[in-house]
Amino acid sequence: MIDLLVAGAGPAGAATAIRAALAGLSVVVVEPRRGPIDKACGEGVAHSAVEYLQRLGVRLEGRPYAGIRYLDSSHCVDARFRAGPGLGVRRTVLQAALLDRLAALEVPVITGRVDAISQNGSSVTAAGLTARYLAAADGLHSPIRRQLGLGLDRSGQVRRGLRRHFSTAPWTELVEVYWSPLGEAYVTPVADDLVGVAVLTSARGSFDSHLEAFPALKRRLEGASPASEVMGAGPLRQRVRRRVAGRVLLVGDAAGYVDALTGEGIAVALRTSAELVRCVSKDLPENYEAAWRRVSREARFLTASLLWTRNRSLLAPRIVPAAAALPGVYGAIVNRLA
Repeated sequence: MIDLLVAGAGPAGAATAIRAALAGLSVVVVEPRRGPIDKACGEGVAHSAVEYLQRLGVRLEGRPYAGIRYLDSSHCVDARFRAGPGLGVRRTVLQAALLDRLAALEVPVITGRVDAISQNGSSVTAAGLTARYLAAADGLHSPIRRQLGLGLDRSGQVRRGLRRHFSTAPWTELVEVYWSPLGEAYVTPVADDLVGVAVLTSARGSFDSHLEAFPALKRRLEGASPASEVMGAGPLRQRVRRRVAGRVLLVGDAAGYVDALTGEGIAVALRTSAELVRCVSKDLPENYEAAWRRVSREARFLTASLLWTRNRSLLAPRIVPAAAALPGVYGAIVNRLA
């Protein structure tokens, strides 16, 4: 019987499997999709996450970025990282690097889908495999979470993300976040000749129609050819009752998600995956919920606070002016997240 079965080979699942293998556990990954998996995301990997992946033996190629810039129609403010640069990485490049590391560690990645799950006091069976534990890393709309009744009803505004790449040299060494009444547009340099643009909004519409709400960004992209199809994700907010059900533990987006406003998804997934492996190694799954809450608390609080402000009509227009008026506070928050 294997120690850990991982459902999902995205960043959370792959990192969990790599960490488990390095800890001496026997692990198998089950993933229904073949090849490097793409996803609508901002593609900025925080400095702490880059370092963590390097410690796992994952080697990434991308475009470094030195900080975060907030812009609205009349304000612009920069916050530069003190600990070191982040890395803009195409999601497919990140995925390929993770799969290469799994292959080097001889971790089997089986094409399949986790449907019915059965478990007892000593094991869990899914996808025809039996393991001591199952790590559910099956994404934002986790079928495993739904099957086990761990999700909660969504409340509040429904926000979604759309992303497309453009063939153009990055015009800054920063990730830019453009703010408008419609939402936010993130520009991440991911190569010397490529930027990714992700729009977060609760409004309905196409990527091109949303881009009209960011005239300064639209001008920047004039003459740049689209380099990928538009991809979407959402609803982003996912509330979860708890992250443990017997021998099944949720990790990554499956474990709950606030919003993509602060771009902390991968960093939180990596930190919580380490806690999952630690609990499985010690045969103490009941400790995982508290550990997950502890290591994700700050990111969840800061993201929820910014989202709360964003959703207040009187406060939202003041976010960028406040950051510009208090650059030290803005910089401290950015560096805390990074």
